[in-house]
Amino acid sequence: MTDLAYLAATEALRLFRSRELSPVELMTSVIERAEAVEPRINALSERMFEDALLQAKDAERAYRDGSPRPLEGIPVATKDEQPIAGRIASDGSLAYTDHVAEVTHPVIERLQAAGGIVHARTTTPEFCCAGFTHSRLWGLTRNPWNLDYSPGGSSGGSGAALASGTATLATGSDIGGSIRLPAANTGTVGYKPPYGRVPAMPPFNLDHYCHDGPMARTVADCALLQNVIAGPHPRDVVSLRPAVRVPERLGDVAGLRIAYAPNLGDWEIEPEIAANTKAVTDALREAGAIVEEVEVGLRRADVFQAVFIHFGAIFGPMVTRVAAEHGDKLTPYALAFAATAEQAMGDSGAFLTGLELEAAVYAPIGELLDRYDALLCPTTGAPGLLAGEDYVDTKFTVNGVELDDYLEYALTPVFNIASRCPVLNVPSGRASNGMPTGVQIVGRSYDDATVFQVGAAVERVRPWAYRPESL
Repeated sequence: MTDLAYLAATEALRLFRSRELSPVELMTSVIERAEAVEPRINALSERMFEDALLQAKDAERAYRDGSPRPLEGIPVATKDEQPIAGRIASDGSLAYTDHVAEVTHPVIERLQAAGGIVHARTTTPEFCCAGFTHSRLWGLTRNPWNLDYSPGGSSGGSGAALASGTATLATGSDIGGSIRLPAANTGTVGYKPPYGRVPAMPPFNLDHYCHDGPMARTVADCALLQNVIAGPHPRDVVSLRPAVRVPERLGDVAGLRIAYAPNLGDWEIEPEIAANTKAVTDALREAGAIVEEVEVGLRRADVFQAVFIHFGAIFGPMVTRVAAEHGDKLTPYALAFAATAEQAMGDSGAFLTGLELEAAVYAPIGELLDRYDALLCPTTGAPGLLAGEDYVDTKFTVNGVELDDYLEYALTPVFNIASRCPVLNVPSGRASNGMPTGVQIVGRSYDDATVFQVGAAVERVRPWAYRPESL
């Protein structure tokens, strides 16, 4: 049997049902793994191991009694940003270390109701406003594939937990790539659902850039968790009716037309990223898809102008408000984020300008997806960010070009603008520094099933490694 700490959730459920494996055995293995690797990785912001073992014993009885739920007994690490009633809700900030949540996030409600066991919560950057994961509250989270690198952000703790075997499933959230970037950087699968598919909490449920979603090591596991957390919720007016399920049988792409964009426009792309992305297209052709190279033609400057205007209208003011009261407790990157967003929104007509830019960004994507079933492109232009670097005073260079902002290495914000498009990150390979790389599979608006079909086909023809050699 595979090392239990890296066992797929779908396989664990099968073994639970056949009584070949106990939920207690799986939970014990995951906890032992965490105790062994966490001193090096630091992906878990809070551990609830004792209670998790008690819940695993209850799950064992549920299988014995013939009444298991869809996630019964599966260890799930949840992103610390997603609150649990009665527990600290710090947002990764020293400013909120005494703040206790009064409600539980709908995603956590649902996975617990399905029998999933929240054994740990995962680290984020402060206020989830960075593409890396470290904070003054929790310290530095490292990438299990290369400890000199970050697992990405802001759901970096979730990605690192999956890659290091300290969770079977994990949750994330994504406002500019915060699920897809850590998934790409940790060799895992991450899904940004279309806006409204998965319920969220006010006020950010009303922000069309914001998406909560699943993370896993396999496409089937990611679909499993997505099917549990999707659907309308009474506290979220934008949550969609009815609930839509991803099919259980995945991987048939015969005859699908897929647009392959080596670049979305003028992003800098390292040769290793380009080669790995191309290899994924070859795998899809082998699986029976029709893959054609296309040009999207977006300007990076326009995308990030729109993004920071948007942040300046909604997300930025939240950070600015906290900074006004607790500025000495905040990280340099959080203060820099607030300042950049405020500057972008400074003009009274900026919000309208942002909407016009967003419309222009979606136009070529919409035209492509009218002709093709899906669009494939790199997730990032370079294989990872250095661990512990804020990139406030230090510039980030990709392909020999110094970027204005390190976040410009990400191709993910395009699809927060095109927020109704489902996007699945799957691994595309490894870079020479040992870091995993990823591709984004983008679907037509609200077509969840197709991106999972494409992702499963990639996994079948070009499977990826789950466990870093160094751990």
